[in-house]
Amino acid sequence: MKLAVVGGGSTYTPELIDGFARLRDDLPIGELVLIDPDAVRLERVGGLARRIFARQGHPGRVTLTDDLAAGAEGADAVLVQLRVGGQAARLRDETWPLECGCVGQETTGAGGLAKALRTVPVVLDIAETVRRVAPDAWIIDFTNPVGIVTRALLDAGHRAVGLCNVAIGLQRTFAGLLDLPPASLHLDHYGLNHLTWELAVRHGGPDGPDLLPRLVADHGERIAERLKLPPALLARLGAVPSYYLRYFYAHDEVVAELREQPARAAEVAAMEERLLEMYADPALDTKPELLASRGGAFYSEAAVALAAALLGRGAPGTAPGSVQAVNVRNAGTLPFLPDDAVVEVPARVTARGAEPLPAPTLDPLFAGLVAHVTGYETLALDAALRGGRDRVFAALLAHPLVGQYDRADALTDRLLAHNRDHLPWA
Repeated sequence: MKLAVVGGGSTYTPELIDGFARLRDDLPIGELVLIDPDAVRLERVGGLARRIFARQGHPGRVTLTDDLAAGAEGADAVLVQLRVGGQAARLRDETWPLECGCVGQETTGAGGLAKALRTVPVVLDIAETVRRVAPDAWIIDFTNPVGIVTRALLDAGHRAVGLCNVAIGLQRTFAGLLDLPPASLHLDHYGLNHLTWELAVRHGGPDGPDLLPRLVADHGERIAERLKLPPALLARLGAVPSYYLRYFYAHDEVVAELREQPARAAEVAAMEERLLEMYADPALDTKPELLASRGGAFYSEAAVALAAALLGRGAPGTAPGSVQAVNVRNAGTLPFLPDDAVVEVPARVTARGAEPLPAPTLDPLFAGLVAHVTGYETLALDAALRGGRDRVFAALLAHPLVGQYDRADALTDRLLAHNRDHLPWA
């Protein structure tokens, strides 16, 4: 089995490598190709990847290349994890929206739109190359904003599934609080990428008893503390929102915080420098503890589970056709959304793809926001594909974190000014 990772020089990659090594019985990789245009990062990350494989006795070969076509040729699956513009672009995404009183964040709001505009054309170009050299390969998209990028891939006819680590992270958190094995918990995880709620926490599978009321009653304060939201809100919602919902439920509070504290991008950039120094150490043959602070917790396990199921191997510890939270076509799952929207929901994943499970009826409190953001995502994808100031303005005006014409105008000007190097039409 051949897997390729586009963006293989990412500091995230050793987390992925560790998962591939530990779970090799579930996903037997013969060749793993790391693809990246940055030779220095690729060599350091690739060297550590080889040492991790060797330490854990993995027989697979790790190949490094900056040639996308050569690296992806004949691959069974291609995982895409890239950041167009690097941490410098992320830093801008997190700062200029604050000038207009809006949250600065790399996957939602105005910053998230900027990232989508930079990213969608690049990922589509990559996917066309993959289609040419590996026409049967599955594309696993871990590149943010995952929902918009996955929709772009599906609209272009690619075999693609989007992946986020929010669901698996919450599953692990809940399992720890309940003192249960993570695999025994199924989450009723519904919404859009970075806009989801856990409507139930079921023990033993999709039809199991719901432990969410007990979880909130016994551990609501700890969960709320992690989300930086009031415990009473969880009780009133009757659900556990993803931590990204704080940007919506406490927008002004978050803006005030972001204006007072260093940008996360600056913190991550410094962390990446330190990680790359560590990766260069020829004695290092495990993922360093510092990597846990980089983000992407349980990313490797989610990626292995999805790749294994798509390639007919089944997810780790489960039978083929396992249920996983992924980004897929709506196709009637949430009946108030268009069929061609991309939603993040539990789906049964097999070699044929991901088929969403029947969904419960979403409370209007959740459904209204999902519909609103879906409208924004439709406009955002149109702007990413066709460009134009008016399309950028329309997407910003439609976003619930913007929603005022004067702010949308000011944000449009700033977005274009900060992203001209990545937007030829601008």
